[in-house]
Amino acid sequence: MRLTLYTDYALRVLMYLAADADGLATIDEIAKAHGASKNHLMKVVNQLAAAGWVESVRGRGGGIRLGKPADQIQLLDVVRATEPDFQLVECFDAAINTCRLTAHCKLKHVMNQALGAYLAALAGYTLADLAVPLNSLSPSGKGKQPTRLIPLRTTA
Repeated sequence: MRLTLYTDYALRVLMYLAADADGLATIDEIAKAHGASKNHLMKVVNQLAAAGWVESVRGRGGGIRLGKPADQIQLLDVVRATEPDFQLVECFDAAINTCRLTAHCKLKHVMNQALGAYLAALAGYTLADLAVPLNSLSPSGKGKQPTRLIPLRTTA
């Protein structure tokens, strides 16, 4: 299973904001930090705001910040809200299933178990478990010159 880029960016935005829970960030700042499209992140942030995970502050010096404490944002909830579906194999959706093995196949059961384990693992973590304090993100590891760049994976 692979998360969509949309979900990846949603998690990156939340992790970025959690790194400095007291401060404000701009979408432009986050887009530059992750080499992402500002327009794409605007769509992501709108959905995160609608869910209450992000709030915006308007006006000069405004930006976005977490809408609730990081320990109240469960990863499972974010992934469920941003992924279009969890149909790992065609037979998970009876409307499009054309597999001739469905009646006797055991793969669906195995994949369902795997999906359950995946979702259970996500349910065990909150955004707070992923948050890295700004002072620990410096190249020297000694808290000097903090950066907010938090790569979620090496490929985008």
